[in-house]
Amino acid sequence: MKYTAYRTYRFVRELGARLEEAQKRPDRGDISITTVIIWVASVTGALVIAGTIAVIVAKYNGKLNGI
Repeated sequence: MKYTAYRTYRFVRELGARLEEAQKRPDRGDISITTVIIWVASVTGALVIAGTIAVIVAKYNGKLNGI
């Protein structure tokens, strides 16, 4: 407890310095190629699954009336 005020002061100064540095170098928002590949694969997979379900429902539409 002896150095609490000093530690708090040092913490606040370091935090301020980090915030100031972050404002000088803002994140550009670049998306990596891996992220784009994952998103494209996810959307493609979802469309394939939805298309498969639509084909099955269209094919067996008359037989599914009793369910």
